[in-house]
Amino acid sequence: MEKEARIFIRVQKYKKENWKKLCSKKRISLSSLIIDSVENRIFDDERRKILVFIEKQDNIFAKIENNINQVARITNAQKFISNKELENFEEKLKVVFELKKQQNGIFAKIYSLIANDH
Repeated sequence: MEKEARIFIRVQKYKKENWKKLCSKKRISLSSLIIDSVENRIFDDERRKILVFIEKQDNIFAKIENNINQVARITNAQKFISNKELENFEEKLKVVFELKKQQNGIFAKIYSLIANDH
């Protein structure tokens, strides 16, 4: 995308320094901070967090799916499940529940930002 114009704004020096610190922390440019804020868009650092979260979620869900299949095979073969295996299974389900809560929070934020774009 070609930059077509510059906008010069005056702010107090301490505000500019605070903005620059925020940008450094978020690993985004000052231009991105201002433009995305004005246009009410998702910041680049938030996009990165979403992608990392989705990748992490996919990896964890793949492991959990594998564990569920193992539990099903063992249970079907032995016609019972040990307390240890059941506890492990319950722990995995708790992880899924927590990830789903995080996922829903992220999706709610994405949907609210998308709704504000229109």
